[in-house]
Amino acid sequence: MNFKLLFKTLFVIAALALLVVLGRSNPDEVALKMPVLHPLKLEAGYMYYGFFALGLLCGAVLMSGGKKGSSPAKASK
Repeated sequence: MNFKLLFKTLFVIAALALLVVLGRSNPDEVALKMPVLHPLKLEAGYMYYGFFALGLLCGAVLMSGGKKGSSPAKASK
């Protein structure tokens, strides 16, 4: 993962942290129930931030891979 992509990712996560500040005004707990996990109860802002941060990091990891090889047209010259 190059530095530019890492910096952009951290910047967007920091911007999403503002969503937590907004979510803190809603102190109600939200229950997350999945068959694999134990029931999880968090404040809405934390859960909202966590889902977006996890999705953003997964997308960054998927987009950062790949080889930079030469194209067949350039190789034939």
